Amino acid sequence: MTQDSILSGSELIAFAPTIDPARARAFYEGVLGLRLEADESPFALVFDANGTMLRVTIVPEHHPQPFTVLGWSVKEIEAAVTQLTGRGVVFQRYPGMNDTDPHGIWNSPSGARVAWFKDPDGNVLSLTQFP
Repeated sequence: MTQDSILSGSELIAFAPTIDPARARAFYEGVLGLRLEADESPFALVFDANGTMLRVTIVPEHHPQPFTVLGWSVKEIEAAVTQLTGRGVVFQRYPGMNDTDPHGIWNSPSGARVAWFKDPDGNVLSLTQFP
């Protein structure tokens, strides 16, 4: 029996916290190249992430989590990593992930290739190239 979900046809909105909206704007707009749609200070910066609304929510306090909070599916991960590295992004390397290439791209058992980096607030973001 299939059950229809009220949300299956609804658009997803993504969220990421920031304590410094000016620094977050410079990163998401200037470094990642997302288009700022609205500055709703003191609540959020609203970006267009290829048709998905990304609300970078302004919070008074933030404790970054050690796991990925946002990620992008890319067609050519090496090109994306090279471009972002040229813009000052530092890619993360994690202990125990031994299948990491010189660019910091991890080759997962499924064949997906993943690279992680952080935004100015320490939120973990990722790029994934699926097989």
